[in-house]
Amino acid sequence: GIHKLHHRQSIRRRPDDSPHFHPRAALYPGGLLPHYLTMPEALALIEFNSLARGLRSLDALVKRAPVQVLEANLIEPGRYLILFAGGVAEVEESFDAATEVGKSAIVDRMLLPQVHPGLVGGLRGLEDVRSADEMDTLGVVEGRHVARTLLACDRSLKDAQVRLSGVRVAGGLGGKAYYLIFGPQHDVEVAVEVGVSQLG
Repeated sequence: GIHKLHHRQSIRRRPDDSPHFHPRAALYPGGLLPHYLTMPEALALIEFNSLARGLRSLDALVKRAPVQVLEANLIEPGRYLILFAGGVAEVEESFDAATEVGKSAIVDRMLLPQVHPGLVGGLRGLEDVRSADEMDTLGVVEGRHVARTLLACDRSLKDAQVRLSGVRVAGGLGGKAYYLIFGPQHDVEVAVEVGVSQLG
């Protein structure tokens, strides 16, 4: 929900007393917002079958709008992948610029506005590491395509009360990707089911 901050009130017991202030407790320890409240709002991915065209598209997208490039690497089999995040408008602008340059060299693409903050956090390496006892039930979903797997992960996190333990999209996976989620058994089962259905 939305929290409304109130100014601290001055209370005087007698006309000659100094004001006594009663500050409310901070919403978060140290007054710092959790990382998931400052995460970008959109996530985009573009895969190319040409390294040269991919590099030109990368140059175009970072020049078009201020976005954060999360991944820009070769993946198997011989494809170049760019994964970036940021505000919805900025990501859309950069996505349009990159796809305009990439054109026929693009083999897969994904634009995901209002992405679940846990997914972006996982792609940035902010993994939720717990002990085996704390995790209760662990689920793994693997996809043959990076874009579809990220869409599945986003759906899993939104449709069930689970948390992301890790997500992998880098090279060395043969062009595949996977993610790990944990939580109560029922919720993990639901998350895995909706994730697998998203993969098609």
